[in-house]
Amino acid sequence: MSDGRARPTLYLVDASLYVFRAWHSMPDEFHDADGWPTNAVHGFARFLLELLERARPQHIAVAFDEALDSCFRNALYPAYKANREPAPEALKRQFGHCKTLCGALGLATLAHREYEADDLIGSALHRARARGHRGVIVSADKDLSQLLGADDEQWDFARGQRWGAAGVKARHGVDAHQIADYLALCGDAVDNIPGVPGIGAKTAAVLLAHFGSLDALLARIDEIPFLRFRGAAAAAPKLRAHREQALLCRQLSTIALDAPLDTPLDHDRDFTRAAADASGLRALCDTLGFGPLTRRRLHEAAGLDYATPQ
Repeated sequence: MSDGRARPTLYLVDASLYVFRAWHSMPDEFHDADGWPTNAVHGFARFLLELLERARPQHIAVAFDEALDSCFRNALYPAYKANREPAPEALKRQFGHCKTLCGALGLATLAHREYEADDLIGSALHRARARGHRGVIVSADKDLSQLLGADDEQWDFARGQRWGAAGVKARHGVDAHQIADYLALCGDAVDNIPGVPGIGAKTAAVLLAHFGSLDALLARIDEIPFLRFRGAAAAAPKLRAHREQALLCRQLSTIALDAPLDTPLDHDRDFTRAAADASGLRALCDTLGFGPLTRRRLHEAAGLDYATPQ
């Protein structure tokens, strides 16, 4: 990443990961003016404040998942993510508050009924790269590693770990550009992607190390029994029998780069932080019952003056 540091950096935040983490880890002791829980909003606000204070990003977009059961992948494979319980109404309300908070702070938000947050992040990064930006993807999700180019980074904020494309193999056993092919072979239980039955993570990594891609692997299945790894002879018939399923799973695992983005990318904006909405931020703090310390930090992060209520 020798020259990447000189390029403007676009921070792309996988919001849902941090909202869910807060929902599960924060005590249920915070409530809004209507009595609904706000623990996830409080936790997300703390994360967002730490990110803004540490990184001080000039260009940033926060992506939310709204395609929970209406994603284009569900049309390809109805069982996609069918293993997940629907979000309760209390959590859905908090997602709305989190989006409103981002807007009040002047941060661009991305959401779409047919595309997941990963697709919105990938599409934003793809467009921003063409304008000279590098990306920092704020998420621990391994799927997003497939987006990393030479100058990009992924940042697991909670663990304080950052890595570029060159660091993906040490973490997952395959190169960044092979992540979708890897998941097509061994599957992804989190997203209910089956992969090829009987092909595990180690076998998938060995096969991709030898053949380079799923396409090359499927074109040269006859060579597999001659490879020197345990289970090589059994792998070939499994791949022949589930060839179409592997290709479908790659479709499900590949992040879209052409998702529609509501926020315009033009030469003047490029997800540059906008001016904060002072009155909107104040009203949201009142609704959510934020304490004076959080209010002060939010105002300072937004570049606004804050007067402690008397």
